[in-house]
Amino acid sequence: MPENQNVEYKSSWRDEYLKWICGFANAQGGKLYIGIDDNGKVCGVQNAKKLMEDIPNKIRETLGILVDVNLLSVDSKEYIEISVSASSDPVNYKGEYHYRSGSTKQLLQGPVLTQFLLNRTKTIWDAVPVDGVEFKDLDKESFDIFRREAKKSGRMTAQDLAMTNKELLDNLNLTVNGKMTRAAVLLFHRQPERWFCGAYVKIGFFGDGPDLQYQDEIYGSLFIQADRVVELIYLKYFKARISYDGLIRVERYPIPKDAMREAVFNALMHSNYDSGVQIQIRIHENLVLISNDCVFPANWTAETLMRRHRSEQYNPKIANAFFRAGYVEAWGRGIENMCKLCADGGVKMEYTVHPCDVMLEFKIPTLETLEKRDENVNYDASTQKSTQKSVQKSTQKIIELIAGNPFITTQDMADSLGVSRSAIAKAVAKMQKIGIISRVGPDKGGYWQIVKNA
Repeated sequence: MPENQNVEYKSSWRDEYLKWICGFANAQGGKLYIGIDDNGKVCGVQNAKKLMEDIPNKIRETLGILVDVNLLSVDSKEYIEISVSASSDPVNYKGEYHYRSGSTKQLLQGPVLTQFLLNRTKTIWDAVPVDGVEFKDLDKESFDIFRREAKKSGRMTAQDLAMTNKELLDNLNLTVNGKMTRAAVLLFHRQPERWFCGAYVKIGFFGDGPDLQYQDEIYGSLFIQADRVVELIYLKYFKARISYDGLIRVERYPIPKDAMREAVFNALMHSNYDSGVQIQIRIHENLVLISNDCVFPANWTAETLMRRHRSEQYNPKIANAFFRAGYVEAWGRGIENMCKLCADGGVKMEYTVHPCDVMLEFKIPTLETLEKRDENVNYDASTQKSTQKSVQKSTQKIIELIAGNPFITTQDMADSLGVSRSAIAKAVAKMQKIGIISRVGPDKGGYWQIVKNA
């Protein structure tokens, strides 16, 4: 049998192989064979009886787990089978956490290790209480922003919004035994970066290549950041194309504002704030890149995001508060809506998943493309308005003819207006249907009556 995710061969024993046993315990379990070479051929092992005593003791003392160690033989050659069960608790080798993936052993580090430990201990990252933060330290403006948005969204009752700020935190499950959770600090503290140094947003405008022309850093609670980041982008970083519909001024931005809002809110909601890396928004003339550190759900890819998918949050407490404020959907439809908005605006969007972060790329249409799109939109609107005016004009003329002669025939109307009788018949039928005119008596000998003006 070849090596796989559950089988590993070693020709002789070394204490470092405790790392492989650690990896099996942290994954799906597996078997480590001592005395079998990489080709799966039994080569035998010396001092088998001593190893049968030493190996279980070393595993118990170093890893803190019990395993089955069996002595087997083939053609008078002895080899050892170490059978490892999957552990429900995280197992470490001298402070290191190893994991069996495929036929390799991986050392877990950074966000991946954090997520592994949270999963094994059944702990939610943003639900962990923070020492040294009291309710009085939280920010009034952040609560005001939440109430304002929650009222608009209708996702909280008037009774909920009438609670005190402290009661509101409890209602949103943001406290544990009277302590503020990480979510409470991020959502409502004026300076969450004191505990999570990357809890802010950096925006930069770039010229050609890496040429940074100007930048901003937006600090404050997540509600303050959500309230200000998008507005700042559209006020300072985007240039609106101005046109006029009659006397009405029309501003067109390169990216639909609701799509940008969804992208920024997703980054704020799903960031891994333990990483210490801030959310970064790079803006170029024809390109916008939004990146945030995150712990991506297992087996998800960039393609998963672009298809319909279930909602899965790394920070469910933060996500729930954002949902109550009306910032996001709860069914994983936000990206689907964002895709539609971008498609309607001629903007291409694409996700790229890196080991520790996810990046969203908006490709902005060229000025020529935008102008052509606007011409088509204006042409369609102009044609529609022209048609509506023509219909209204014809209707008004028919009313005037009937007012002058209630006994007028459709043929007389056609002759007077210089159109075909069939066109008049269709117009008259429509006017009757919507209640502008009515027919009294038969077609011959009857007359027209004006019910209301068009």
